[in-house]
Amino acid sequence: MIQVLSTVWALLLGIVLLMLGNGMHFTLIGLRGGIEGFSSAELAIITSGYYVGFLSGARFTPVLIRRVGHVRVFAALGSFMSAGLISFPLLTDPWAWTPIRLLIGFCMSGIYVAAESWLNDSATNDTRGKVLSAYMIAQTLGIIGAQGLLTLGDASTSVLFICASILVSVSFAPILLSAAAVPAVQVAKPMPLLALLKVSPLGAVGIFLLGSVYATQSGMGAVFGSQIGLSANSIALFVAMLFAGALVMQYPIGWLSDRVSRSKLIFWLSCIGGASCGFGWMSQEAFWPLMASAFFAGGVSTPLYALFLAYTNDSLSPSEMPAASGGLVFAFGVGAISGPLLSGWFMQVFGLVLSGW
Repeated sequence: MIQVLSTVWALLLGIVLLMLGNGMHFTLIGLRGGIEGFSSAELAIITSGYYVGFLSGARFTPVLIRRVGHVRVFAALGSFMSAGLISFPLLTDPWAWTPIRLLIGFCMSGIYVAAESWLNDSATNDTRGKVLSAYMIAQTLGIIGAQGLLTLGDASTSVLFICASILVSVSFAPILLSAAAVPAVQVAKPMPLLALLKVSPLGAVGIFLLGSVYATQSGMGAVFGSQIGLSANSIALFVAMLFAGALVMQYPIGWLSDRVSRSKLIFWLSCIGGASCGFGWMSQEAFWPLMASAFFAGGVSTPLYALFLAYTNDSLSPSEMPAASGGLVFAFGVGAISGPLLSGWFMQVFGLVLSGW
């Protein structure tokens, strides 16, 4: 396992730095949008714009990797993403923010496809769960750290957006400066969803539903916190708790997935996640029970991403994995578009999860 990780350490470090910047931006959108007076519906559209770009990135990135390789794609997309992040405070209008979010979504989707195909090429069926868990831990560390960085500035100024842009800009430096070998994989076109459904119905449908859940948690969590009266620091803690649970539970779940049936583990984790969300809905006015529900909901939902990837790739050859990664990211993005839109409409029309029931 250590030998496998030693070949991808630069990629994992780059992912940590990248997610520091991306995690800051996700929460900043909700905070700054509230300061600017954007409605829940407008913020939901802005959030979903990210995942429209996500779909495009999943379709086109495999072609880019085939032409110029994993490293150049990672660096180029990171550069465009950095430029997008620094544009938010310059154009504080919901209709300007939506295309910027679309660009950032395109870049992040492409980075995910490049990283996940790279990791799957480096792993075997016996180590894939642990390798992908390490990848998700790297993401989670970045997102949690981002919530801490948010307390160092004021969302009403440009400082935090500039910090996020800087972090993304330096995220590809470890990869560009590393001497580690990169995969020499011939990347085909992304796998069509129908073909992906035939190969792995559970993987395709599951990651579609997970995309809806994950996008709602990460994109609308700050909006939820604002509407129930949490302070900026409490909102940052709430979002951090979603990912703190994942940080604690990610590797044990990944380790377990290499030893038991992945499909059964997916089922039971889904049940636990649903129960945790129900508990949070019932205890939204109690601060620490709400934090606990966020911890366990995030703790089981985020590791499901790695499980669906591992489950699907177990039955594929190395040459099919990049195409499948593109298809899974596409399915995730399709689901992620619906989640914020539905939750934003629900909050706008019914007054935040039917408070008063």
